[in-house]
Amino acid sequence: MASTSNSQRPSSSSSNSKWRYDVFLSFRGKDTRHTFTDFLYGALDRGNINTFRDDEKLPKGEEISPELLKAIEGSRFAIIVFSRNYADSKWCLDELVKIMECEAEKGQKVFPIFYHVEPTEVRNQSGIYGEAFKNHETNADEEKKKKIEEWRAALRKAGQLNGFHLQNGSEYKFIEHIIGEIGILIPKSLLMDAK
Repeated sequence: MASTSNSQRPSSSSSNSKWRYDVFLSFRGKDTRHTFTDFLYGALDRGNINTFRDDEKLPKGEEISPELLKAIEGSRFAIIVFSRNYADSKWCLDELVKIMECEAEKGQKVFPIFYHVEPTEVRNQSGIYGEAFKNHETNADEEKKKKIEEWRAALRKAGQLNGFHLQNGSEYKFIEHIIGEIGILIPKSLLMDAK
């Protein structure tokens, strides 16, 4: 089941038909669903930032739903929480490819969060991300090899973006900083309309 914050209020993006949501959250559920991402989602909601977060667990072997692809396409910003097991998930990597397509084609602004991982691990698929790709490449046929190259290209591009990096410190302060940065980019008139 997908959740959107501000479900009882009009979208702060409703004045601009191009955007249905302010933010699309991409994250690895088993890493951060009930911790960091849940706290971030709550802070976005309190900031009147209309956010899409997918709460369903995708069964193994299934592809991303059309609803999820539409949510990515209809979001002004994407926040990608790169955590330790993000690259293990084919679903997360497929989301990432779509997000990076939207950045290039629709002008979507992308904010990577490097949550207890180094940006270079994401960019270069080294360390824990390198191990994930070794697993993906095991017994890969030609079709899967092409998909793996798409994933690698999207990770390289996202890993080069200026983002937020948390290794140690207060998650509360870190999240408040993220909300402040995103809130600045949403016109105040849209935030006021959402109230």
